[in-house]
Amino acid sequence: MGRRTTRREWLAHCSLLGLGLCGAGALAAAAKAPATVLVLGDSLSAEYGIARGSGWVALLEQRLAREKIAATVINASVSGDTTSGGRSRLAALLAQHRPTHVLVELGGNDALRGLPLAMTRDNLAAIVKACRDAGAKVVLLGMQVPPNYGRKYGDEFAALFASVAKAGGAALVPFILDGVANAPNAETLFQSDRIHPLATAHPRMLANVWPVLAPLLK
Repeated sequence: MGRRTTRREWLAHCSLLGLGLCGAGALAAAAKAPATVLVLGDSLSAEYGIARGSGWVALLEQRLAREKIAATVINASVSGDTTSGGRSRLAALLAQHRPTHVLVELGGNDALRGLPLAMTRDNLAAIVKACRDAGAKVVLLGMQVPPNYGRKYGDEFAALFASVAKAGGAALVPFILDGVANAPNAETLFQSDRIHPLATAHPRMLANVWPVLAPLLK
């Protein structure tokens, strides 16, 4: 016949069991902690020329709510921003918001200004690395340029997003304006400047982003 458990031993066992349950509860709570999605972009993400709340970032917030995904979206996009500008702003944004996910939508203005492709590539690579080092998952939103830039430049510009994403371990949306800039009725989807999409095009932009982002939020 075994030794009887003393009251002190029984209480100690209950305490340890309670600590174990508390630890499991803490782990479960941590696993369900809300995500913080930081959007680092330019005018395509800053609702340039369209009503507030109608851009793809605002539509992303609505989609997250419908899907019952606990997440806060921080839109840190600035119209006219380049990859250099985004890179210079990033450290402060990471420190302030501590994002779990970062969507990088930059590069279009680099092309418009004729900046060297190597500079754009280096800046995007540095942005991806800084976000990854801060513990965030990164989605790089690719861009393409019109045919008048020349085929060689256009192909190299489009390819740099894929190469940066692969090297840096980021997810990739190959072309955020897919189905907009290359749509049969593309001229009806842009503002008069032929650069910035109308609000009617932004649901399509979100449709390009969502299938890549959604699995990273699980």
